[in-house]
Amino acid sequence: MGRLLEEGEFAELEKLADSLKTLRLSDNDLVAKADSFVQIAGRIAIDFSVPEADFIDDLKKRTGGYSLEEFRLWEKNNWLERRKINGEIRYFRRAASNLVRLRDFNLRRAYFDSLNSVSPEIRFRLKHIESVIRAARENSAPVVPVEMTITYSLTVKSDAVPEGEIVRCWLPYPREDQPRQQKVKLISASHGNYIVSPDSVTHRTIFMEGRAVKGIPLVFKVEFSYQFGAQYYDPDNINNLPSSGYSGICDKYISEQLPHICFTERVKKLADSIAGNEKEPFRILKKLYYWIDSNIPWAGALEYSTIPCIPEYVLANRRGDCGMKTFLLMSMLRYKGIPVRWQSGWMMPPDDENLHDWCEVFIEGTGWLPVDMSYGLQYSDDKKIKEFYLSGIDSYRLIVNNGVSGKLFPPKKFLRSETLDFQRGEVEWEGGNLYFNEWTYNMGIEYTAKSNYSEKRNRMQLTP
Repeated sequence: MGRLLEEGEFAELEKLADSLKTLRLSDNDLVAKADSFVQIAGRIAIDFSVPEADFIDDLKKRTGGYSLEEFRLWEKNNWLERRKINGEIRYFRRAASNLVRLRDFNLRRAYFDSLNSVSPEIRFRLKHIESVIRAARENSAPVVPVEMTITYSLTVKSDAVPEGEIVRCWLPYPREDQPRQQKVKLISASHGNYIVSPDSVTHRTIFMEGRAVKGIPLVFKVEFSYQFGAQYYDPDNINNLPSSGYSGICDKYISEQLPHICFTERVKKLADSIAGNEKEPFRILKKLYYWIDSNIPWAGALEYSTIPCIPEYVLANRRGDCGMKTFLLMSMLRYKGIPVRWQSGWMMPPDDENLHDWCEVFIEGTGWLPVDMSYGLQYSDDKKIKEFYLSGIDSYRLIVNNGVSGKLFPPKKFLRSETLDFQRGEVEWEGGNLYFNEWTYNMGIEYTAKSNYSEKRNRMQLTP
């Protein structure tokens, strides 16, 4: 089955899985494994759903036209992501938009930087960073708090589930064990049978159940408020001495967590070449951060559940989104013996809210530093502003997860749509998991008058 999945022979894979289910109904593990292979194949097919002719048309529109030589160069550089599925070439649904970004990052860097540096989102961010650094001069406690009221909904498409069946839904909910995230208050939930998970679990959720009605979408909704404070550790005050050894509490944060926090030969070789003879943890972090920022551009990502090893994918393809870049950084840091842990949820700045991943790095004598690899080095001549996300985080975040691949609460029966992280939600019924193409989600944000920015935002996030 693994070979058929790798070679894109999904029709044959499905036939084989059906045969196994028929012949070995008593072998539950084998049947479940076969079903998982079929589900992953289906997810890959959704990601790689664009026929070659449609891709070419889209590419021409986005680039304004191109020569055969240019196209061959893009293929040689592996900037055009495609797969053969059931004998036909299919392109990644974000391949055309990714190509423009990869081309500009690698071949038109001055143009790429000049365009990004004047965007409204970046200008807002730089102004906010200035205020955070100013407020954090005395200590590294959370500062510049922003209060937000969130209305989050997940809508299961009509008739995605047979009438009368019970649908189980998990929605993202803010953690209450984080110093930066305070004053969490549940305002309302669409279904009265909700369960809010404890902070002791990896993914903070609010769980509900609803009954499917024929011809009518099923909506799950939650409204809550919270306050988030930025945090900044001035590099001048960070302990730069080599570690004398960590207590047992940090052991798991310097270990592999396969398959995506890993010490492969390529990861180890790269980390050693970048760090050189450096022994001071923060300086090693800085070297690794600068390398990833300079060499790995952001690009729209495949669904994580379809990627065997994310750091290897990033290094092989020289691109990645926020989580992929973070997995690479974490793998190299842990290999170098520097504790690091995952954190994720949403980035919440005005007009730019989205799913987002970052991490926290432990420096002995200083503590856990928030580090955002994807935000990277900022467009500023002020070094502290430029390197802010090496040891700081802004006020516009929603923390939902403090790790990856945890169990949901209550437990989910079927394979999750997002097997590592939890940001959009999860849905299932007795017939199986409901994947992202069977529902949509909506994030509505109201920034209160007490915050630096007061406005209502309501952006629909559509899944494929």
